Amino acid sequence: MTSRPVALVTGGGRGIGAAISHRLAKDGFDVLLTYNSSSKPAEMIVDEIRSSGGDALAVKVDCSDEGEVGLLGIHAWMNRKIDALVLNHGRYDRVPAAEMELDDLRRTMKANFEGAVNVWKVVQPHLAPNASMVVVSSQLATRGSPHGADYAASKAALSTWARSLALAVGPEGKRVNVLAPGYVDTDILAGDSDSKRAQRIEEVPLKRIGTGDDMASIVSFLLSDDAAYITGAVLHANGGLYLP
Repeated sequence: MTSRPVALVTGGGRGIGAAISHRLAKDGFDVLLTYNSSSKPAEMIVDEIRSSGGDALAVKVDCSDEGEVGLLGIHAWMNRKIDALVLNHGRYDRVPAAEMELDDLRRTMKANFEGAVNVWKVVQPHLAPNASMVVVSSQLATRGSPHGADYAASKAALSTWARSLALAVGPEGKRVNVLAPGYVDTDILAGDSDSKRAQRIEEVPLKRIGTGDDMASIVSFLLSDDAAYITGAVLHANGGLYLP
């Protein structure tokens, strides 16, 4: 019996990451997902995937902590080759750009950018020869943000690193692409008032907020053989809100 391919999804227990975990399980992957703060949502996803006939496991990993990421590298699942890697973890503290302190920047860069590099360094030896990777960035990486300069900077660094990595590992047969979401219905927008949400919808040419499933479908495509000749790309998924 042929074993199922394995996908590793960081931040795979909530929001976009949860949708990605579900979609990849539907695509036939066994899913190893990481979470940082809350185990319950991640364990619920694992149970749902298993009840549908797949296999999944949730592991607590603070991606900015080299020690915790290092332990991920010796996890039993790492005895199997990783066919798909999705770097989706991150933090967004809504720090006004004009008030940003160096500590704000350091904290966000450590979580969003250094955390991704930490995971890559540990997982890279375990990747299958034709592995594919998707890095979840943000439209703010190119648009900027008056209330999240640290977040925008970290996502810009992440995008540039991922594209550089695509050039480096392409000759090995591995692909690296970037997803840059716009407005997506996750915890980041949960605090919006009704009027703010209506304003966001009006700003988007497609007249709706994106969903986790929208983003997961794109990740599924980028990881698939249908995208076999795509690497180093930044795919903007924002309903037409921002056209780079």
